[in-house]
Amino acid sequence: MSRAGVPSLPPVIGHRGAAGAAPENTLAALRKAKELGAPWVEFDVRLTQDGRVILLHDDRIDRTTDGKGAALDLSFEEIRRFDAGKWFSPEFSGETVPAFEEAISCLAELGLGANIELKPAYGTEVATAEAVAGLLRSHWPDHLPLPLVSSFAPLAIEAFRAVAPEFPRGYLCVWLPRNWRRRVEALSCVTINCDYRRLDRDLVRKVGAEGYPLLAYTVNDKAKARELLDWGVTSLFTDRPDLLYK
Repeated sequence: MSRAGVPSLPPVIGHRGAAGAAPENTLAALRKAKELGAPWVEFDVRLTQDGRVILLHDDRIDRTTDGKGAALDLSFEEIRRFDAGKWFSPEFSGETVPAFEEAISCLAELGLGANIELKPAYGTEVATAEAVAGLLRSHWPDHLPLPLVSSFAPLAIEAFRAVAPEFPRGYLCVWLPRNWRRRVEALSCVTINCDYRRLDRDLVRKVGAEGYPLLAYTVNDKAKARELLDWGVTSLFTDRPDLLYK
């Protein structure tokens, strides 16, 4: 059983670019993912105070830049003043938090597909979804496959579906609830993205039997990767794409 609108997914997807080899959610991480052989990447997006969409996982910039504060309390230009690379390694000094438009241009240049995770701050679920949808419609290149858009926030996925139904959506969860089919269908999602530690062979087979590709995060061990793929998992998110390919 297969479903309409499901993107052609590779077995390996770089997590936050290639977060084990470059500072996460930066252009350097996207380039590193390409260098390490990943045909697709995953990254996180959220809003700044002035409504720009940036690549950032946390609510605050403290962990991944040399600045401090919540992204939603800072303008894009304020966030850009901070270094987003030297915390990872001196070789990445000068790397900045990218605008979503810059990331799309980088993907176009590199030929990378993408799973875009909406990471809205509380209360900005709709605004985040609408801003991302608008940029995808105006900037996504024709030569790349349509991106997969996912989120832990159902409200964000609902809002995204309302304004940009043509883009495929992924149901993102830590573990699958008992009523997962109803929830996935209610959001018109075409994939299921789940923590690999909550999966077993039987669950993977059940999901596959319903026609849903299953994407597992975050797998950095080659033996575990082989086991998951043998079970029938479609794609693995990893911080080190090269380790899974060796």
